Amino acid sequence: MQALVIHAPGDLRVQDVPTPELEAGQMLVRVRCGGICGSDLHYYQHGGFGTVRIQEPMVLGHEVAGAIEAVGPGVSGFAVGERVAVSPSRPCGQCRFCQMGLQNHCLDMRYYGSAMRMPHVQGAFRQQIVIDTTQAYKLADHVSDQEGAMAEPLAVALHGVQRAGPLLGRKVLVTGCGPIGALAIIAARRAGAAHIVGTDMGEHPLRKALQVGADEVINVGTEPEGLARFAADKGQFDVLLEASGNERALRSAFDVLRPRGIVVQLGLSGGEMQLPFNTVVAKEFDLRGSFRFHEEYATAVELINKKLVDLKPLISATMSFRDPARAFALAADRSQAMKVLLSFDD
Repeated sequence: MQALVIHAPGDLRVQDVPTPELEAGQMLVRVRCGGICGSDLHYYQHGGFGTVRIQEPMVLGHEVAGAIEAVGPGVSGFAVGERVAVSPSRPCGQCRFCQMGLQNHCLDMRYYGSAMRMPHVQGAFRQQIVIDTTQAYKLADHVSDQEGAMAEPLAVALHGVQRAGPLLGRKVLVTGCGPIGALAIIAARRAGAAHIVGTDMGEHPLRKALQVGADEVINVGTEPEGLARFAADKGQFDVLLEASGNERALRSAFDVLRPRGIVVQLGLSGGEMQLPFNTVVAKEFDLRGSFRFHEEYATAVELINKKLVDLKPLISATMSFRDPARAFALAADRSQAMKVLLSFDD
């Protein structure tokens, strides 16, 4: 079969890779659609992010959906032809964090398309993939392959909102309205947020933020003081979901977050940020990180299957995996794209 293999920054090739043999408890999935994530873009543009660098050729991709082509011995509950979303997360289940229910912090995590370990974990941008049955989640007939592939980033957003705690009736600020920020808006609305404000420096993501449920949006590029009105009485927002990974966005949000407000950091810039800890102390902020997901993947698929979320406004284009340079260029253009998906059907 063929796959998208990254060799170096800008060197992304369509090349043949072997298909592993099926073992007990596994199934062969024909990948039909895959979403280009921010981490895929980092590998393509820069060879990695932070200290994580490509050291050997690696198949990219971790947001995919497809159809079952074969099942191995001992597999039950799945049949050839059924469509599934594939979770890229494969925790060991044995380490102390898995035993604590913190599978996203597994000490032996094998996450598709990741250069965090050596040898790298090969990704899912391929025509066929062998998966464990625990990674497969059935898609309803009315759900498109594109929507199914978006279960992974939705799970990331759901985990971030879960880290924020109860949002019923809360006033929420989302900084950075790219795909994860927009999905965080969707997740926050499902969690009962009463008022959601989104900020970004681009008009296109802000329009999409309104489409998926933001009550109002502010372009902090053209209106740098747009948040100032929320600074009255020590701040108006209860929760900040920071999805930009931008230090300036985080710092400016501190002025409009009320005392004992909750900060959930979703976005990563690849570098470190300096924070005004005098403000953190004086306003008694609760700082929380958010990393990947676990049980939220099943929740994401359930929400999609039951039509409780609408992800279609965030799907910008579906392009052939055989022209990766064109697809990745569009995915990097925030002026016209949110989520670009690759088709593996041809």
